[in-house]
Formats: sequence, structure tokens, C-alpha cells
Amino acid sequence: MLLNGEPQSLIAMTDRGLTLGDGFFTTLQIRQQRPLLWALHVERLRWCVQRLHFPELDIPRLYERLCSQLVGIEQGCCKIMYTRGSGARGYGIQGCQAPNELISVHDYPELYRQWQQSGIQLAVCQGRLGLTPLLAGIKSLNRLEQVLLKAELENRGVLEGLVLDTEGMVVETVAANVFWRQDSVVYTPDLALSGVAGVMRAWILGYLKQQGIRCQPIRANLATVKAADEVWISNSLMEVVPVTGIEDVTYQNHAMARQLQTAFLSAAQA
Repeated sequence: MLLNGEPQSLIAMTDRGLTLGDGFFTTLQIRQQRPLLWALHVERLRWCVQRLHFPELDIPRLYERLCSQLVGIEQGCCKIMYTRGSGARGYGIQGCQAPNELISVHDYPELYRQWQQSGIQLAVCQGRLGLTPLLAGIKSLNRLEQVLLKAELENRGVLEGLVLDTEGMVVETVAANVFWRQDSVVYTPDLALSGVAGVMRAWILGYLKQQGIRCQPIRANLATVKAADEVWISNSLMEVVPVTGIEDVTYQNHAMARQLQTAFLSAAQA
């Protein structure tokens, strides 16, 4: 792991990322020693900086540090994390002008290859996401909701689950964004009140717009999603994964998901 560009495995006990979850991160897929969707990850990082009142990032320096860790990696993943650093005890951010930057590289989750080919069955989580407009869309360091939801899935013996908010609207899965197609229109949850706006989600939205395929973010209940012709999930590591079923509903048509998989493969190889 690099901490502010230097090899390190420890961080101060007073760091606000540890004490308050005060920070944000993004997770990149690495292929042939380069980060995929780098421009979209930079866009996410800058958006988090603005929303969370962090100092401006030095993106060229970040990219140089990142690339120094990717030598010899044919496929893997990398987490870039920023904390607000150490400051006065309490919630105030005055005096916290030295954020910490952490870069770590990890193996690619091989399970995702199987998911891409065979698809995945989704459960519906019993836990619900709160409505948090101040943090909606942000990949913040506070992921306790996801920790609890993942614990629920593990206790139930299922791999992934659709998550609703406290008003019963579909938001995402525990670790991915969700899309569904009804006839020729694609839908995805509106994330203005909760959820994470993923980088792969952004790529899919851009691709669909480029292809002239209508995609509409909406607040939809579970019944609406279950009635779709096709459903898929996405994040920057799993890319696009067809959903074979949600609870007692099954999906046989994966045409759009396969189209997106092919398009992303071409883009990644360019």
C-alpha cells in the first residue's frame, strides 16, 4: 500500500477515516498494467471532493503514483482512498488541510468471470437503505449499511441481493448498480436520495445515450423491476452481469446485457 506516495502499512489512530469514516474511495479494474475507465474515476473523485469539502486533488501526481503500482499486472483491482487526515477531535473540519491518500492493489475477483458468463440470481434483502440525500451517490468510507446487508446475505447463504430503501423503492444491490429493460426502454434507480453512483453505471449511461437507446432513472418499486423483460447489475470490477432471476421470477432474455458486455470489452481493449 502507498500512503501519500510512500510504501506504508500503518496510519495514525487519529485519522478521521478511522474515527469518523470521513473520506471517500473508488475501486478500479486493472488490465494490462493500466486502469480502466480512468477518466470516469477521476470525475467521481473530483465530485466527491466537491461534495465533501476536500482540498483539490493533484490528479497527475495521483496517476503517476498509481501507475507505479501496476507494473506486471495483467488483471487486478486497485482501491484509491482519501481520508481527511487528522484534525481536532469532534466533527468540525477546520484545521484538516492535509488529506491522506492511500493506494492499494489486489487480485481480481475470479468469481466475477463466472457471473459474467452464467448470470446471477438475486435475493431481496430484508434490510433497508436509509434516505441520505447529503451522501447520495457518493462512495464514502462509511459503508456500515453495506456491511450489515452483506452479513444478511452471508447468513442466508446467497451471493447478492437487491436492496430497497425505507420507502420500498429499489436502489441497488449490496455491491452493484442495477438496470432493467422493459420493451425498448432501459431504466435504472434514481440515486438522488440514496445509493452509490457507480463508475460502470456512468459508462453504461453514456453508451446507451451514444447508441440512441432511451435510459430513464426512476424511483421504482420491487414489482416494477420484477416485471421487466431483462435485468442486469454492474460495477467497475464485475462489469455487466445478467440477472437470471429475482426471488421467484426468472429472466431468459439477456440481449442488452450481452450487448453491453461486448461493447465494454471492445472499449477496454482499445
